[in-house]
Amino acid sequence: MKRFGIVLSAVLAVTASAQAADLNWSSPAASPIYSSTPASGWSGFYAGINGGYAWGNSTTNPALPGSPATVNNSGWTIGGQAGYNFDMGGFVLGAEADLQWANIAFSTPAGAAGNFDAVTDVFGTARIRAGIPVGQVMPYATIGGAYGHGTAKITNNQNVVTSQTANHMGWAAGVGLEAQATPNLSFKAEYLYVDLGKQTYAGLPVGNLDISPRFSVVRAGVNYKF
Repeated sequence: MKRFGIVLSAVLAVTASAQAADLNWSSPAASPIYSSTPASGWSGFYAGINGGYAWGNSTTNPALPGSPATVNNSGWTIGGQAGYNFDMGGFVLGAEADLQWANIAFSTPAGAAGNFDAVTDVFGTARIRAGIPVGQVMPYATIGGAYGHGTAKITNNQNVVTSQTANHMGWAAGVGLEAQATPNLSFKAEYLYVDLGKQTYAGLPVGNLDISPRFSVVRAGVNYKF
């Protein structure tokens, strides 16, 4: 009986070892349950689209009759951007250009001349970007030049419209946050302050007007990296 117990114990031990080997319980080559995938680098060309809202003010010089010199403006923006990033490992430096269709407008009385309306209908920027990636998320700062196209018009009491257009040059600066969803696709949220400088609109019924549009832009967008 004693020998039978010894044999039975040995058989059970061998059987348990074989089952453990089949299940890879003791195999050093077994795959881990979780394996993290490193985030993609930021280097490369990219392009995308964006949309947002702008608000600020415009100054007219001289002031229009019956109106303050500085009037609030606001409106929507939509457009696209393209750029290139250099990922230096812990620091990303890049350049980006964008073009926006917009309706950043204001309207104010112009005394006996009627009503005055002005709008920034197109603007764009060319900026450098500098960011510090934290995993797949990159906060960044940006600064550069800005361009804009505006239209100003007077509508008199007989609904006759006189309008003029002009191009503006200025600067833009802001901050943003971009997050990688895949190695090629990223989403961003951005704040920009845009100052389009002063430009003269000549030939209006109230005389020549210098208009200086300035506005903040909050926008969201998506980029595809090639």
